[in-house]
Amino acid sequence: MNARITNLFGLVVLLFAMLVGFTSYWSVFHAGALEANRANKRPLLEQQRIRRGLILARDGTVLARNKSTGSGANRFYSRLYPEGSLFPHTVGYNFVSRGNSALERKYNDDLTGKANEFATALDELRGKQREGNDVTTALDPAAQRVAFAGLAGRPGSVVAIEPQTGLVRVMASVPGFDLNAVPDNFARLVQAPDAPLLDRAAQSGYPPGSTFKVVTATAALDSGKFTPNSFLSGKSPRVIDGVPLSNFGGEQFGDISLTTALTHSVNTVWAQVGVKLGKSLMYKYMNRFGFDRKPGIDLPADELRSSGVYSQGNLLGPGDAIDIGRVAIGQERLQVTPLQMAMVAAAIANGGHLMRPHIVEKVTDPDGRTLRRTKPSEESTVMSETTARALGDMMSQVVQEGTGTAAALQGINVAGKTGTAEKGTANQAWFIAFAPVGAPRVAVAATVEQTTGQGGTVAAPIAKQVMETLLRGG
Repeated sequence: MNARITNLFGLVVLLFAMLVGFTSYWSVFHAGALEANRANKRPLLEQQRIRRGLILARDGTVLARNKSTGSGANRFYSRLYPEGSLFPHTVGYNFVSRGNSALERKYNDDLTGKANEFATALDELRGKQREGNDVTTALDPAAQRVAFAGLAGRPGSVVAIEPQTGLVRVMASVPGFDLNAVPDNFARLVQAPDAPLLDRAAQSGYPPGSTFKVVTATAALDSGKFTPNSFLSGKSPRVIDGVPLSNFGGEQFGDISLTTALTHSVNTVWAQVGVKLGKSLMYKYMNRFGFDRKPGIDLPADELRSSGVYSQGNLLGPGDAIDIGRVAIGQERLQVTPLQMAMVAAAIANGGHLMRPHIVEKVTDPDGRTLRRTKPSEESTVMSETTARALGDMMSQVVQEGTGTAAALQGINVAGKTGTAEKGTANQAWFIAFAPVGAPRVAVAATVEQTTGQGGTVAAPIAKQVMETLLRGG
């Protein structure tokens, strides 16, 4: 009898220990994963009692604030977005019924004043009311409005970055939506054929067209295999990987320098360069620019897309069957985000140093004390400063006398590159640029979907207006 009682007692103790163990695992060690699960609404319900921090633009414009209902122990807070349709994809939303997204999700711990599990529990025991911290971004409302005005309702995107810091000033995506309408119209937004919830700046993959030639030019010059004055034939058509390739409009060129080939966006020259460089070297420089991985920007990872060569949804590497000559001119199965192409322009502008893109500048507590300030962080050294200067000079020629003259600014030297990728019967128009050359303060990428125009006539004027606004406004 004693043995049976002992065994039963041991079983009860074991089961109790397992219960404690599993409870501890989920409530303590796996608490972060539980809170991060977007299907788990409990954290959002609890956070309704917390006065969430503000999200601000650099100029102090309030992008997200609170409204309260009830009083005392029955006071609850919900989110209100004064500029609901200005930065919807970047600021994001936070609603109990729909979860959260973008900065609202990425900075949730800061916005809810969560220090750590122990400190938060201690404050609750002391009866201290928990308050959120404010998040200040580098976003520029005036330049964002200019970007939207330039896109004029056409699907597309504009991204502008400070080259030396990586701070994002503009992140526009069309079509958009009003953050305040999310609770009542979420199903309609999800089902809309034009995908307004999709952040085209960071989630859409587009063929980059000739803007990618600056990546090819980087590999060509920085590897030492070519110089800006290297001459190649611009004859059209030319067989590349067994298939004839033509210049835009069938235009013919003789032996021309790489500078001239970039100025006039000569496909046959840059395809030859890509073939001579080879897949391994091309991929080496693509990786340095940030291709084939998600960008390190401060947004949720599942709201970002990698840029690269795709097949059936999978990224291809240098060991796969790829027409590198056509990759070199932005064709083949290359898909890029506007954010990635803005990073390309920013790296060249910053002397070859690619800075990690960042939206938030600082986090401050309810008393206004700065808790954390973003420090510029170098993601990679893409090229030498000598190569970057040479590329800047070549890209300047594009704006001064080539395909990008529509981006010229009075009194400011602009470096840029146009791109026009054919998609069926329409074009994907591109322009990437930075200014001023010599002391760059802004790098930009602009693209417009399904247009009949070209990058130089459609996208370049948009980039020009955004650069002008940021440079004049400081």
